[in-house]
Amino acid sequence: MLPEGFVYIKDVIPSAREDIRYAGDHNFVGCPVDGYFAPKSVLRIEAAQALKAAAEEFERKGLYMLIYDAYRPQRAVDHFVRWAKDTDDIKMKEEFYPELDKSELFPKGYIAVYSGHSRGLTVDLTLTDKDGNELDMGGEFDWFSRISSHDYEGVTPQQKANRELLRGGMLAAGFDDYVEEWWHYTFKCDLPKVYYDFPIE
Repeated sequence: MLPEGFVYIKDVIPSAREDIRYAGDHNFVGCPVDGYFAPKSVLRIEAAQALKAAAEEFERKGLYMLIYDAYRPQRAVDHFVRWAKDTDDIKMKEEFYPELDKSELFPKGYIAVYSGHSRGLTVDLTLTDKDGNELDMGGEFDWFSRISSHDYEGVTPQQKANRELLRGGMLAAGFDDYVEEWWHYTFKCDLPKVYYDFPIE
């Protein structure tokens, strides 16, 4: 069901857990996002194989990946853009962007017209223990706040260590981080810059 060159992450990393927020209502938009017809995560094969290498290293430490998002259809990115322009829709503000006016989300880089996710090279994730308990990262996924930044100094030493554990493993596997979001990593490669729009089914 996937285009050539793409795979489901669970087929490559069976131990990975998934919490695909955009396929349901628990996200900053507050409803299922365009193009997400199933709570599954997808990547290009090259990125998935690199992610597998990172997962194997984490598992040696008794830790497992929890995937929030990976490949994102361009129609989903377009949905985010429409949502960001509708300044009257703030029903999820208290949970996801309590410190910001919605009009600030574009200028601060939280919402963009194009995303590395749509190339199939970017993954949003955290780590859990063997029982599925998430490591404390000092902030939630998709929390549009300075708290989410790697260089935020207000987290505890343990929260900082957890973030660095995730980042260290991902960088070692060939991914780049994104300073504003502790959960966001993009695989480094020379693939053509194509933004895909096939749905997740």
